[in-house]
Amino acid sequence: MAETTFQQFRNPLARLRRAAATQPDPTAARDRIRWLAFRLAFGTWLLMAVGSATRVANAGLACPDWPLCYGQALPWTQMNLQVFLEWFHRLDAGLLGLGTLGMVVMALGARRSLPRWVPPVTVLALVLIVAQAALGALTVTELLRFDIVTAHLGMALLFFCTLLTLGTALLPHRGMGSAGALRWLGGASAIAIYGQSIAGGLVGSRWALHQCLDLAQLCGTVHGHLLGIVPAVVLPATLLGRAWRTPALHPWLRRLRWAIAGLLGLQLLVGYGTFRLHLQIEPLTVLHQAVGAALLGSLVVFTVLACRDGQTGNQHAAIADPTP
Repeated sequence: MAETTFQQFRNPLARLRRAAATQPDPTAARDRIRWLAFRLAFGTWLLMAVGSATRVANAGLACPDWPLCYGQALPWTQMNLQVFLEWFHRLDAGLLGLGTLGMVVMALGARRSLPRWVPPVTVLALVLIVAQAALGALTVTELLRFDIVTAHLGMALLFFCTLLTLGTALLPHRGMGSAGALRWLGGASAIAIYGQSIAGGLVGSRWALHQCLDLAQLCGTVHGHLLGIVPAVVLPATLLGRAWRTPALHPWLRRLRWAIAGLLGLQLLVGYGTFRLHLQIEPLTVLHQAVGAALLGSLVVFTVLACRDGQTGNQHAAIADPTP
């Protein structure tokens, strides 16, 4: 008996190592939340692309009721391209809602090993997706009223940006302290692109370009969107110029500046083609919306990483470290 007791305590360091091995990894919950946030963000981007396709295909009212479609979860007998687009749009939104709810449950359950701000941000994301669903219902019951349709897009973009901010803030990151004013330029650029996306959504929801060209009506809405091109191009271009002149820029920020430059050029090209062709090529219109959302997302990720760039030293900077 004495020998057994001696064997239990003769190597306390080994016992401590075994006990530590049984404790949950403090970074595991953070990694799971980050993994889910990025995948939900991709699903939201897909949701917006499908929503744009639904609008240009005049399928917004293809399912005349809500939340079911012709009173069914899967309307086989009424299925055609328009019904499928609206049905799939709702399916994607429902899956995003369930995924966000799961993320909230996960964050609340692991709140002791997460940064203090993470659970409230996941709850905010849940509030946004619920509001998004409510606006989606109103778009059907109010017969595609243009202000509700535009608010529906704006809420989706806010949800998208929230998820990207959450995921990016939880990335393991070692700042280099060289971003400087890039964080402010990135934020201003993201706001400009968001505003331009809303203006574009308003043009689309009111069919303003058609009415302006054919009937000389709602031209002010079109002109407002065209004028919005100026800050939406000048601010990202200024950001890119400053980023290319910044020495020792973090590798992630260097890659993102290439992505932003490519998306900005593509968006201008697609937007010009969409305008010149009077929105007659539906895939081009959908691509315009999708590229704009991708550009906004890239700017949000760039801005969050630039804000974290000043937190040099620790690989998991203070923004991503659990509080005591």
